[in-house]
Amino acid sequence: MNIIDKTLNYVKSITAQIISNAGSGHTGASLGISAIMLALFKEHYNFDVSDTDFLNRDRFVLSAGHAVPVYYTLLSMFGFDVSLQDLKNLRKLGSKTPGHPEYRVTDGVEVSTGPLGQGVGNAVGMAIAETLMAERFNSVGFPIIDNYTYCLVGDGDLMEGVAMEACSLAGSLNLNKLVLLYDSNDVTIDGSLNLSNRENIAKKFKAMGWNVIRCRKGNNYYSCVRAIARAKKSDKPTLIIFKTTIGIGTEKEGTSSIHGIALNSEELKAFDKKLGIEENFYIPNDVRDFCMSSSRRGKLNHEKWNQDLAVYATSNPELYRQFVSFFDRKKVDIEKLSRSSYKWEGLSGRDLNNVVLNEFAQKLTQIVGGSADLMHSTKTFIENGGHYNVGNRRGRNIHFGVREHAMGAIVNGISLYEDFIPFCSTFLSFANYMYPSIRLASSMKLNVMYFFTHDSIYVGQDGKSHQPIEQLPQLRSFIGLKVFRPCDSNELLAGYQYALSNNGPIAFILSRQKMAVVDGKYKEALQGAYILKQAPKDVDVVIYATGSEVSLALNVANELEKKYSVSVVSMPCLEIFEEQPQNYKNKVLQKNAKLRVAIEASNDSVWYKYVGENGLVIGVTDYQGSGDGKEVYSKAGYNEKDIVRAITRKLQ
Repeated sequence: MNIIDKTLNYVKSITAQIISNAGSGHTGASLGISAIMLALFKEHYNFDVSDTDFLNRDRFVLSAGHAVPVYYTLLSMFGFDVSLQDLKNLRKLGSKTPGHPEYRVTDGVEVSTGPLGQGVGNAVGMAIAETLMAERFNSVGFPIIDNYTYCLVGDGDLMEGVAMEACSLAGSLNLNKLVLLYDSNDVTIDGSLNLSNRENIAKKFKAMGWNVIRCRKGNNYYSCVRAIARAKKSDKPTLIIFKTTIGIGTEKEGTSSIHGIALNSEELKAFDKKLGIEENFYIPNDVRDFCMSSSRRGKLNHEKWNQDLAVYATSNPELYRQFVSFFDRKKVDIEKLSRSSYKWEGLSGRDLNNVVLNEFAQKLTQIVGGSADLMHSTKTFIENGGHYNVGNRRGRNIHFGVREHAMGAIVNGISLYEDFIPFCSTFLSFANYMYPSIRLASSMKLNVMYFFTHDSIYVGQDGKSHQPIEQLPQLRSFIGLKVFRPCDSNELLAGYQYALSNNGPIAFILSRQKMAVVDGKYKEALQGAYILKQAPKDVDVVIYATGSEVSLALNVANELEKKYSVSVVSMPCLEIFEEQPQNYKNKVLQKNAKLRVAIEASNDSVWYKYVGENGLVIGVTDYQGSGDGKEVYSKAGYNEKDIVRAITRKLQ
């Protein structure tokens, strides 16, 4: 038996063993893609195990995240920091080998995947980022940014709408260094693929502008090597259709029954016998050396890149300066901006954000992004940034099209590539389309900015479908996401400060309507909430508010002060506020007040935590009609007269 066949057999055996040892996992796909994965790692994938963050490395995304056992096996065999003991700990609590790939948990894993289709969008984002950096910093003779993005997908991935949205955009953008490795085994969990899907994938991808390669022997190492080599020569993004057998070599191969099960001891023994393997959790020296030769190649590639970069720095000093500067985020004096003259007066939240976004984008070239065909409505256009397209890889404004699902996944991929600060925008009512991507960005602590405009029922005439009611509490429920609803420029700048100084995504909730001037406090807003107006004596009423309702709260307070002592608290970011010391929170919340009131034109559920059982929440509990925004807002109870009356009644 030659070393290639021997290595492939050990890949399969160890993969089956660790799944069996865990008692659960996905044997079918893990075995079915083993030849594809070995071919990629051994012959094509450029990486350096001694520095897995090497900038010019290839990127690999396992969108079919359930097949992660074989991924872990290969990472271990090729020298990443994944030991045999780590493999034995597959799916165990606290291990480096969880049930699906997790970013920053396992050495060599580029992105957290699991929800099918998301990884495809991530890969498209990485491929976009590669072109952005290459266009900016490469020069003749110095391709310092030159890498491929590989993404392994299954039948399930290509059923998901998010994947098709992303692939459509990738075809339009002609991302020729993007390669999808399609494990086409015609089997899903419930049975044969044709139970739910009879489309011609090849024709579909060709129609989207992709190069399509068929590899009819997807379980054959040599066929896989050749197919990937052909893909790398294409001037288009490439889909390689590998016809594979799910669970190959097992008694249940080719059937759905092998999809998500572990082999029992007898089945495992029979499987290993067929492979000619007797040892458990063992990698022979010749197999290890065979794999490590590719790792040594990757290290040499990295060393050569370092040498080339040194020459590049001498030959292109200005370009090198820009390259180094790209990774520096400390180029904006935000506190100085907070003292600048621009205010909300005459501006909506989206308009002011456009001013601030461009202030930052001028100095931070890492900022790139766009919208789901709403750039001029959300006001998220980088002036003089150009449009990113096939003819302009330098453009910073990305037209995602009407593809909110994909947009969310793509900006995650851009963020993951290298130090970009990507943003995306749409109406707040459409944020729901992006929730899977936002959830993953939150779990990975990615530096992504979301601009959600048209922030309340004030959008009025667009009617129920466009009036966000549930979205704010939904977004606040994401662990790791910071939700900023600013009342003025100072609070908006505080949100930007947080975005640039911390790891993790941030959602800005911005109005379409013009807003009253509020003299918010920049430094205090960095704590998530602060006392905007302090009662002069013992507090009768404390009012909590966010965004456009802060000015309303101040007007209400002025009216109530004829009879009561009133404080107003602005709470632009509840998540940051909850991170503050308890003594600060107690000071801000003023729980000794006779009545605590919250005013926010959104679902009221989140606010009872702050107002208490006997408090008052002025929220939105029903969908509103279509009409003039100001009239809809007022009819729903957001006017000074009605709120004063409600508070007075509560106090009596």
